[in-house]
Amino acid sequence: MSSQPLDRTADWTPGEPPARPTIRLRLDLAYDGSGFHGWAAQPGLRTVQGELEQALSRIARIPVQVTVAGRTDTGVHARGQVCHLDLPRPVAATLPGRSDRSPAAALLTRLNGVLPADLVIRAARQVPADFDARFGALWRRYRYRISDAPAVHDPLRTDVLRHRAALDEEAMARASRALLGEHDFLSFCKPRKGASTVRELRELTWERPAPGRADEGLVVATVVADAFCHHMVRSLVGVLLPVGEGRRDEDWPQRVLQARTREAARRNAPGAAPLAPPQGLTLEHVAYPADPDLAAQAERSRTWRGPGAADPSEPGADHIV
Repeated sequence: MSSQPLDRTADWTPGEPPARPTIRLRLDLAYDGSGFHGWAAQPGLRTVQGELEQALSRIARIPVQVTVAGRTDTGVHARGQVCHLDLPRPVAATLPGRSDRSPAAALLTRLNGVLPADLVIRAARQVPADFDARFGALWRRYRYRISDAPAVHDPLRTDVLRHRAALDEEAMARASRALLGEHDFLSFCKPRKGASTVRELRELTWERPAPGRADEGLVVATVVADAFCHHMVRSLVGVLLPVGEGRRDEDWPQRVLQARTREAARRNAPGAAPLAPPQGLTLEHVAYPADPDLAAQAERSRTWRGPGAADPSEPGADHIV
């Protein structure tokens, strides 16, 4: 009997071309953004990417880098973040040790054993080489939660914005409808030089969940788009808060959208949308197509958006929120 360890990383069958020298793993993770300076690794700062890659490199005993679905800013949370990484097959084969687990199952257990309490890996699995956490996504869903009355303030929740004034969520819902569809969201984005700010906003709803439902009593926005440019979600919330307070008419968000400007507002003239605080924002879910459609979706996502747009494959082209 051979003394060689069982290769649990095989994703090919005899008669097919040789397997790739690496395997690709998908990680689904959640984190409380309160203690992180955002997702992206930064020297001297505690970030989600920094903590995760440090743990991965410690376990794999080689440098490991991850690609994420969307980079979140300082203070933004996630329940459904997704990233992928590639590991050499010989390295992946060592992860289970003497157990009969798959490399993905072993990595899940080992990562959660060394990561800090505010960062959790919820699932890990091997995926096809065509899977791309960033460019393969069909859409992303965020929720923004607001507490607008002392009766619903919960000091134990770090994912809720404590707001100073009562909000009319029905007025905010009506005002949101004009923003749906594909538009140039320049007034709602912090653009990178040469990058497009055209996005398709598929859902922007507001509700106050009834007693017995999750988030009861809070004002909750659900935001879905194919992708988001930098600060877009927080700017959408920021332009709607004064509508909910009664300080702006319901056509105000549409006027800001049509202004297509980064200039500050002057008197009653619309300008760039104000930015809501980060702590109420959570990335809830990222959707992907079935495996046979992964490559085509990634290719579509890499296409340019609008005239003169920069190639979104460049670093920083799709900083999400």
